[in-house]
Amino acid sequence: MSRPAPSVVGTGVASPSPGGAVRGCPVATVTLWGLCQRRTSVVGMAWNVVIAGGGFGGVHTAKHLARILPKHSARITLVNDTNFMLYTPLLPGAAAGTLEPRHVVVPLRETLPDGVDLLVGNVTGATPEENALFVDTIGGETKRLRYDQLVVALGSVSRTLPIPGLAEHALGLKSLPEAIQLRNHVLRNLELAESTDDPVTRRAALTFVFVGAGYAGLEGLAELQDFASEVLDLYPRARVHGMRWILVEARDRVMPEVGPSLADFAARELTARGIELRTSTTLEEVTDRTARLSDGEVVPTFTLVWTAGVKPHPVVSKLGLPLAENGRIDTSSSAAVRDTPGVWAIGDAANIPDPAAKGKRPSPPTAQHAIRQGKTVAINVAAALGTGSPVKFKYKTRGVVVDMGQRKAVAMTMNLKWRGTPAWFIARSYHLAMMPGLGRRGRLLADWNVGLLFGRDTAELGQLGHVPKLDQGEHALPIDGAKNGAGPVSAGGAPSQTADASASGDQQGS
Repeated sequence: MSRPAPSVVGTGVASPSPGGAVRGCPVATVTLWGLCQRRTSVVGMAWNVVIAGGGFGGVHTAKHLARILPKHSARITLVNDTNFMLYTPLLPGAAAGTLEPRHVVVPLRETLPDGVDLLVGNVTGATPEENALFVDTIGGETKRLRYDQLVVALGSVSRTLPIPGLAEHALGLKSLPEAIQLRNHVLRNLELAESTDDPVTRRAALTFVFVGAGYAGLEGLAELQDFASEVLDLYPRARVHGMRWILVEARDRVMPEVGPSLADFAARELTARGIELRTSTTLEEVTDRTARLSDGEVVPTFTLVWTAGVKPHPVVSKLGLPLAENGRIDTSSSAAVRDTPGVWAIGDAANIPDPAAKGKRPSPPTAQHAIRQGKTVAINVAAALGTGSPVKFKYKTRGVVVDMGQRKAVAMTMNLKWRGTPAWFIARSYHLAMMPGLGRRGRLLADWNVGLLFGRDTAELGQLGHVPKLDQGEHALPIDGAKNGAGPVSAGGAPSQTADASASGDQQGS
């Protein structure tokens, strides 16, 4: 049975009953699928649509809404904690120095269409009963944004476990600062191994442990190991000792998201490079100099990278919205938040049923799903405001690509399996096609070709951003990276609200 088209008060799209209200609903409300929804805008003025989060889902929601809605019919405001969108699948490339960091982000003010306003700030909470969202701006103000329709696309952060020492000593690979810090950390440990006369210190400096063998862990380790192997000849003492790379996974094989044949190929490729795979193994404890595994081995290391999954952004729990057991916002197949009219949720923070699993599990938090959810919710928000008809989210995963460096990759496209160099070409072609803007694509091509011809730069730029006072001089710059050259350091700072598709754990697939 088809549902009735939405009705809107005071916009010219519906015929109001005498007195100015849609028949059956009070004044200052709209109807969606026969349900009354509160309207916060003054009758006769534009609707207020607020999008919280500027990752894949949020940006594509804004773009589709601006295209679908009649001109000047709504004020669309996108709230994000930075003025760029992070292209998360390319984070490993930035960490390995293959890509310039600014080339894996998309400036929002350049990519957002006319009619979409950008507000840079952190979402801190909401009162759905009053149709209000609270934002702390970069100027220190707290803004109360009133909305008629709210789309929550706040993304995710790294999921940690109560493992002793994990929060204090592990590094992440979820944000751009973490990726750049990780690259600087690897280079700094090579410098430490080259300069020290202590064999114990050199051994720990040249040992790198990654925990989590999903997309992000495998790609991150493969890219960084490829980079470190490429520059190792520049460090004679470190080269003689050699490096040790370990990938730890609690499950019985790497990349459970792809078929066994592709996972086996990836495992053989990593093993051929000298990387140790520890499946059915967990991390028990981390110190500033060691990592203890469940098989009993205590690994001397100054570098432990945690890529074992993601969870919804912490602010999601402060929005006053119903949550599912997994901590995501409880949504229907149309991305509507249950029992909360006028509020929608997409991306990593939403519990939208996965059509590929017939709704028995939530959609995977990947870029390809966030993009399609953005289009779905844009259609439904427009329908709620009187333009078009609502739809359900029906997208099913069409494939995955995993870039492993050294011109190797694994990919699955439309049930076709690829591996080796052809898969690597497919992976790069896919990311090139998905990167918004001709200029951004040109930058990617330039970086990739420069890397192929001339190799990667070995400068360690951890001091950038740590500017001394004018009277302190050059040598007062704080050292970024290891504690006195030994031990991983957390990236620190508040969780980012920029990504709808994760770059951590087993969720990186594009």
